[in-house]
Amino acid sequence: MAAYMRNFNHRFLRKFSALAEKCTENTSPHIPVMAEETVNYLKPENNQTILDMTFGAGGHSRRILKISPNITLLALDRDPKAFKYAKELAKEYPSQVVPLLGSFSELPGLLKPLGIKQNSIDSILFDFGCSSMQFDEADRGFSVSKDGPLDMRMDGDRYPDIPTAADVLANATEEDLYKIIKYYGEEKQARKIARAIVEARYLFKKLTTTEELCDLVDSVCTEDYRLDKLQRKSHVATKTFQALRIFVNNELNEINFGLILAHRYLKIGGRIVTITFHSLEDTIVKRHLAGNLIENAANPLPLKFCSHTTVDDDLVKEIMEFKWRPLHKHVLVPKYDEIENNPRSRSAKLRAAVKIR
Repeated sequence: MAAYMRNFNHRFLRKFSALAEKCTENTSPHIPVMAEETVNYLKPENNQTILDMTFGAGGHSRRILKISPNITLLALDRDPKAFKYAKELAKEYPSQVVPLLGSFSELPGLLKPLGIKQNSIDSILFDFGCSSMQFDEADRGFSVSKDGPLDMRMDGDRYPDIPTAADVLANATEEDLYKIIKYYGEEKQARKIARAIVEARYLFKKLTTTEELCDLVDSVCTEDYRLDKLQRKSHVATKTFQALRIFVNNELNEINFGLILAHRYLKIGGRIVTITFHSLEDTIVKRHLAGNLIENAANPLPLKFCSHTTVDDDLVKEIMEFKWRPLHKHVLVPKYDEIENNPRSRSAKLRAAVKIR
């Protein structure tokens, strides 16, 4: 009886949280985060070529097109549904919007047939992370508040051989699961969660739905009470979901390569705007813009912890010659009114810079 009541309480709290989320958040897929700041720093002008690297539902792109109707907009996204949105926008703006289906690493192959060369694009926008439309669809498996299959692939079925989140949980070792949850989710209870996943695999059954994973993490972190940045109760499985999503989609490597490509394709004086939603993304962006790279990857240590005593002076000079000039002194965050109207923007951080070499 006690076990039944405990399970009933878990399900009731989850349904209540989902209802509260619907009441407090506008679930429209067309709410661009920090849209005003994004347009102000991109400064779109007529006859420019602008690349939206994370098109999503096209919220930012629509704002850009309304301000500068004569631009050419390249709309890239790895999600097939986002590609459909881009094709719909292309019908509204014929000969201006070019829909592109692919991840950041596929960009060179997509731009080559269009005749777009390096150092030719005027502005590039990144809005990293999972889009609202992905969170809102239970079948995609991204949300802790909606029961669905543990998929989490941003590419959908474009690459059937890519493992889903359920495949990772069914086949990864306990140590690998611990590392995924610890480093990609920054989860303090990663060891306990990884062990519980492996035990469930052998004692009960494989985890195949978001609800099953939520229940398992909930049973492990029984005394862990968490609040989000708006002081609302946050589900204890949120960080585990983040970790699996990042791993399945190879997000951090894609972000790193995307920023390298952005520098190569932007012309001198071209602008970049990035919007990140957690520290792992923001750290990569910050260190790229600061020039703190090691072999084209973000240095895991900040510059203040790096010693140059044993490095050639010419090499140090080359590294320290910044490629970017920041357009603002401190990182920008959403205004209170925006957070109130769109709570999903609460953790956003915007950075903007100009390519100077």
